[in-house]
Amino acid sequence: MNLTDYVPVVPDFPEPGVGFRDISPLLADPEAFRASVEGLQRLAEGHPFDRVAAFDARGFLWAAPLADRTGTGIIPVRKGGKLPRSGGSETYRGEYHEVTIEVPAGGVREGDKILLVDDVIATGESMAAGARLVEKLGGTVAGCIALLDIAGLGGVDRLEGRPVSTLLGTI
Repeated sequence: MNLTDYVPVVPDFPEPGVGFRDISPLLADPEAFRASVEGLQRLAEGHPFDRVAAFDARGFLWAAPLADRTGTGIIPVRKGGKLPRSGGSETYRGEYHEVTIEVPAGGVREGDKILLVDDVIATGESMAAGARLVEKLGGTVAGCIALLDIAGLGGVDRLEGRPVSTLLGTI
């Protein structure tokens, strides 16, 4: 099964000149989604970790079954102001505006090895901010995994030498 067939490019969305990678067809097909979870699980095995940190909201879709299959917990990485008890925050320049992310109080503990999970590495700014936040809270980034990396945006380069794996590679 070629999973890239399930991630079409939608031209000029959300603005002219942008080629949006639509994961909806992959999510809608049970075999394709299962294959993507299994593929990310294989990638995760290369990065021993204690827990999964997942980015709101699409990262949650892969992190939940991954955490279940590996017997680990999930740390939600949410947009600022969405958590009742923030454990720490980090701000970065997103694709369209400044963004603050947070993790819950007690989400990352000193010495934790955290696997960061998201659907797409685009500019890499959100994943890099998540990595900085984990490290600021005393954890170690075990690895950064995603379904795919978008060509030409340099996202992986922004992850400052941290271990990065993508299931579909750069498309």
